[in-house]
Amino acid sequence: MAAANITWRQLISLLSTLIILLSLGAWVVDGFAPVGFLTLQTRSSRSRTIIEIHSTLSPETTDNVVTTTSSINNVLGEDKSSRNNNKGKRDDDDDTAAVNVVLTTGFESFNRDLYQKAGQLLPPQLNVNLQVFADSDIRSKKEEFSTAVQNADLFIGSLIFDYDDVVAVTQLLPFVKGPRLLFECATELMAYNKVGSFNMESKKGEDGSGGSDGPPPAIKAILNKFSSGKEEDKINGYLKMLKVGPDLLKFIPGEKASDLRCWLEAYRFWNQGGLNNVKAMLQLVVSRYLTEQQRKVLESLTLPELEITPDIGLLHPLLDGYASHPKSYMEWRLSSRTSDLAKQRKFTLAPNDSPRIALLLYRKHVITGQRYIQDLIRYFEASGFIPIPVFINGVEAHTIVRDWLTSQHEIEGVSRGTIVRDSTYKPKEAISVDAIVSTIGFPLVGGPAGSMEAGRNVDVAASLLERMDVPYIVASPLLLQSIPMWKSNGVLGLQSVVLYSLPELDGAIDTVVLGGLVGDKIALVPERVRKVCSRLRGWVNLRKTPPANRKVSILIYGFPPNVGAVGTAALLDVPNSLEKLLKRLREEGYDVGNFASDPDASGQSLVAALAICSENSVIAGGCDKMQAAIEQRMERARNGDETVPETLAKPGGGLAGATVLGKDMNFDELEKMLGKYMAKKVRKSWPEKERGPGVNMKGEMVVNGLQLGNIWITVQPLLGVEGDPMRLLFERDLTPHPQYVAAYEWMRLPEEKGGFGTDACIHLGMHGTSEWLPGQPLGNDRQSWPDELLGGIPNVYVYAANNPSESILAKRRGYGTLVSYNVPPYGRAGLYLELANLKDLVNEYRSGEDSRSDLRDAIRGSCERASITADVPYQFPVENSEGELDLSSVKVEDFDVWVAALSSYLITLEDRLFSSGLHTLGGQPTDKELLSYLNAYFEDKLPMDELENVIALSHEKQKSKEASNSFLSWLQAFADNFMGGNSEVGTQTSHEDPLKAEALKIVELLKRNTEEMDGVVTALNGGYVKPCPGGDLLRDGTSVLPTGRNIHALDPYRMPSQGAWARGQRAAEEILRQHQESNNGAFPETIAVTLWGLDTIKTRGEAIAIVLALVGARPVKEGTGRTVAFELIPLDELGRPRIDVLASLSGIFRDSFANVVDLLDDMFERASVAEESPDMNYIKKHCLDLEATGTERPAARLFSNPPGDYGSMVNEVVGNGDWDETESLGEIWRGRNTYAYGRSEGGGGVRSGTARPEVLDKLLSTTERVVQEIDSVEYGLTDIQEYYSNTGALKKAAENRKQVDPTTGAKKKVAVSIIEAFGGSDDNVPVKDVEGRSRYVVRCDFFLLSNSLKFCSSFLQFDCFFLSKHEDVLRMEYRSKFLNPKWRDAMLEQGSGGAYEVSQRMTAMVGWAATAEVDNFVFDQAAERYALDEEVAKRLQKNNPEAFKNVVR
Repeated sequence: MAAANITWRQLISLLSTLIILLSLGAWVVDGFAPVGFLTLQTRSSRSRTIIEIHSTLSPETTDNVVTTTSSINNVLGEDKSSRNNNKGKRDDDDDTAAVNVVLTTGFESFNRDLYQKAGQLLPPQLNVNLQVFADSDIRSKKEEFSTAVQNADLFIGSLIFDYDDVVAVTQLLPFVKGPRLLFECATELMAYNKVGSFNMESKKGEDGSGGSDGPPPAIKAILNKFSSGKEEDKINGYLKMLKVGPDLLKFIPGEKASDLRCWLEAYRFWNQGGLNNVKAMLQLVVSRYLTEQQRKVLESLTLPELEITPDIGLLHPLLDGYASHPKSYMEWRLSSRTSDLAKQRKFTLAPNDSPRIALLLYRKHVITGQRYIQDLIRYFEASGFIPIPVFINGVEAHTIVRDWLTSQHEIEGVSRGTIVRDSTYKPKEAISVDAIVSTIGFPLVGGPAGSMEAGRNVDVAASLLERMDVPYIVASPLLLQSIPMWKSNGVLGLQSVVLYSLPELDGAIDTVVLGGLVGDKIALVPERVRKVCSRLRGWVNLRKTPPANRKVSILIYGFPPNVGAVGTAALLDVPNSLEKLLKRLREEGYDVGNFASDPDASGQSLVAALAICSENSVIAGGCDKMQAAIEQRMERARNGDETVPETLAKPGGGLAGATVLGKDMNFDELEKMLGKYMAKKVRKSWPEKERGPGVNMKGEMVVNGLQLGNIWITVQPLLGVEGDPMRLLFERDLTPHPQYVAAYEWMRLPEEKGGFGTDACIHLGMHGTSEWLPGQPLGNDRQSWPDELLGGIPNVYVYAANNPSESILAKRRGYGTLVSYNVPPYGRAGLYLELANLKDLVNEYRSGEDSRSDLRDAIRGSCERASITADVPYQFPVENSEGELDLSSVKVEDFDVWVAALSSYLITLEDRLFSSGLHTLGGQPTDKELLSYLNAYFEDKLPMDELENVIALSHEKQKSKEASNSFLSWLQAFADNFMGGNSEVGTQTSHEDPLKAEALKIVELLKRNTEEMDGVVTALNGGYVKPCPGGDLLRDGTSVLPTGRNIHALDPYRMPSQGAWARGQRAAEEILRQHQESNNGAFPETIAVTLWGLDTIKTRGEAIAIVLALVGARPVKEGTGRTVAFELIPLDELGRPRIDVLASLSGIFRDSFANVVDLLDDMFERASVAEESPDMNYIKKHCLDLEATGTERPAARLFSNPPGDYGSMVNEVVGNGDWDETESLGEIWRGRNTYAYGRSEGGGGVRSGTARPEVLDKLLSTTERVVQEIDSVEYGLTDIQEYYSNTGALKKAAENRKQVDPTTGAKKKVAVSIIEAFGGSDDNVPVKDVEGRSRYVVRCDFFLLSNSLKFCSSFLQFDCFFLSKHEDVLRMEYRSKFLNPKWRDAMLEQGSGGAYEVSQRMTAMVGWAATAEVDNFVFDQAAERYALDEEVAKRLQKNNPEAFKNVVR
């Protein structure tokens, strides 16, 4: 923070070092990362020395460095003898021509006017012709820009990062005659820096390498003098040295030092910014280009002094100059003098006791006078906050939090001895704040510089923010998009990474777009500033309100209706979780009525009562009659009525005195709460006769829930389109129905105005629907319904840890502070009933020598009863001449081969994993459950007895730790803060077997499931919930544990990862191999590939890699490792035709991976016009066919739902039974997916997404195969309805467009390839992803290779995936889960939630039967297991009558 105090001894040391370095040879540069390290390298024949200098997206200056006024020659520091030898200077015979200077701005296009004005202020003697371009001009004014650069004498570029822009500029820079100065640009551009003999061209070492990473120890020691010595502070230290460089180099003679100094001096002028400094920079570099004669004429021309703005400081519209630290700022801010000044200027100040909000601002925006900075401070003051506006360069954000800010939580922790502050903390300068708002984005540690290796310093940031324990919010205007573009398209591209992806790694929440560009200026949208202030107010009030007075709403789900879904969530036991949550809240001091003290209180009873209030007949009577309806059901339950949940028979119904609270609301009342603008939209979409669900007989909206003290529990309203799914096909601007809106508005309405007045809400489980409502895909605006309904209330969203995809929507669109919960334990399917009998017969046959022939008929009969022969078909004739089954004539060796294959299949089935039961929030796993996790993770690498020993060891360590917990906690905190790293005292296992050590770590992390409840409590306290990547244990390893964290996804610019690209290529090869074997060697012309957000995140982009490999393309990465293009592989290298691909995008993939969508679209466009034969390029072939019919954009290949909409609606149709012909389901999918996306769609303010049904129909008609990836054990084809409603319906849509095969009289079937890419192990194929641990099930002892069902008995391994036909996978899943008594019984133990899971799979079975094929034995055995088993049926009915109805209907 303070100035870099350099003693004379240090200065001499540094100066000597620079002289030595310069004497070694010419300066060159190995590499530069705009967000990483710049490696300046000196070369000689005997040694190499490297200095690391850091450059960032945000401007940097050194502290208190002063440059004296000097002449041009003094600044340049050149010997006269060296001038004439410098390259890149004007010829002596060209003294009269103007100097053409091109200056191009990237991330700072808002400074275009400033640069132009600076050029106008240059001395006329310099005769400068300055042309200023923004990065957008590189594309929109291509010819003008190209001509200007090719004729330029000098080129200056700043903050240029877009890959297309970088490519365009690099192609033109060689034409520049003189110096080329590029400041903080992309790696590829920085290599073009050149001033005289100084350049940054990449040089190879003598061994061909690019040199070592980082400076040698001696140089590191020097650099450390400029920083605190901490790793996270080195970036800032390197910059300080960079700024001191010009002052040191002026003492060093020679051309090499002079050229380097010129570049550094110019950079320092640019970095300090402001009109006069930019003018000085231009004057400096132009003078550098002049001829010797011109220099003599201009020797008297002095260079303006460097105008210095502090690197960091605080500002305010009423403050003259800048405050040096927060404490001095607050002394000024709270003074009576400031209050008097505000009154004089009619400036609204917040009261002195108002909440204090730290605002992190870009220094560059401050020194260039961006008006929005002052406006933002004014708005905060007017909203009742005292802003603490700290401007920084960008890389020092973490030092501000660490050294200058504290909080009440940290102060109390230090006082108790539970928190140890960092040694760099400055108590005389620091102040306490209530929240932190960053207008910068990027990672907290390193800012733009920390984004090269996303997540590199996440632990440091999380540690700082956890000690503060205040909300960390990102709110910023868009610097790369105009406001109209944001309004029409949402936040796009790199801007989304800056504001969302990277800050979320640090645990940022509630991101708000404050405005954007208007022309070249940054402007705020006042309503958005009010939004972030309202969000802040909600969090601050939550912290300041005592728990006993906090009002909390808990929302559970009940979608779809009428199938027992009330109180359910994916993988979560909602009733038990609700019960535990209420009891924990009581422990924390919340008023939960009598629930915690009533021994009969039950979460199951609360859910049952809410289910009653959700029935249409009860809603019709209105809110006032609901209490009586519940009491009537309680009486029926006590009388033994089996149609009523048994739990209501408990004393008091098990409700602990919970009563109905709500309101019947007319539309006029709703309008008062909602406001006329949004109410008008609702009224238009839902006229009086079509008010949607939740309306009583009077036409009023019924809002209801159960009240327990200050807790209100309600069922989230239905979406309102279940009975009319076609409505969304034609109404893109459909609003939520009135009762949906009324429920949220009444929940937020203060109690004194007739509402509940909630202080916070909890969405309990994955997932609700509010984040899916119409509005911006990313970057909420006033018209986004999630933004309207959530208002300013904190939204604590309890979400499954293994779904980082959909959780993004909850976080970004629904302002959800996520608290993750673990997946349930894993089970192994085992064998049961006839399958167990078959295994015994097979084992007996294979182990015995005598009487084996007697077992043949028994084995065959068992196979027929178990319907196994579809999976393990006979490889020999089994019928005699009379058409009867007869195995007597089968050769022994043939029958033995078949029995071996049968045995292998049974082993695979027996060993198959499934998710056993449901998880309870905050529940610590039992030893049995821990064993199941470990067994699934390690498979046969660790025997069961070893796993049991590990669990026992963990218990011993826990007891030991608890015995000395107080001392160890202090010691660990001390070690973490003063020794670095994350020391887990007492868990060192380096001396143990690595596998056992890993197992012990997993056990200890799983035991911390209790932190799930802690996370909810922390969020309700207005605190900071630590971040963690989302994923599951089997695939991602321990990085996703412990749960109870604010989960996040990955950087979308790094898709596909290196590992995913390798696996995707192999998968594509296997898909094509299968197809060729089934189709006489022919390649498929079109393959449909589903691209979903969840599997993309969890597999790091494998499905993307499959698309690329099928087309014949590969990813191109720029210097920071980010994917910037997909280039076509030459056909000669590819060795086969390019396969056309229909990419079916989920709505989340479409919105979350917009950059990938654009790159894929660009790839398909280039492929469609490639100079290749259509016979070898099916993309081009199909485009030519479409062009012949006059179809627009024939290269469109990326199809999804209408913009802002999600889902195919097929599952709703199936669930409601609103269909007759199976073909209609395919057409519903087609109708919902006609919108094409990509770089060539929209643009120019037009929202991306254009209906192109003709192109889609062409692709469907040529589709021969569909590819679907399954990324986890928890979500198989039969577990969730999204698979049949998308993959199955897509298959049906394609088949609808096939010609009738004259030989069969039926339309040709479309194959489906399923890739199971989830956890497992195989010693022969240890695939590891570069970002994390990835292990795959690769065992496949059976495989159908062709339509003739030819069986391959060899043990097949597809390297890293399990690839099979969908019908094979369906049978395997049904046998291992739904038809398995082991799975069934686990679900029956879960009460109403388990019954609902059974119901859902029954519906999914019907859906698959409608869109694909389901064997008859599945239906028969399902009936036997659930409907016809009297005991099971009775338990289902007691647990959840509505779900049971769906099972038997």
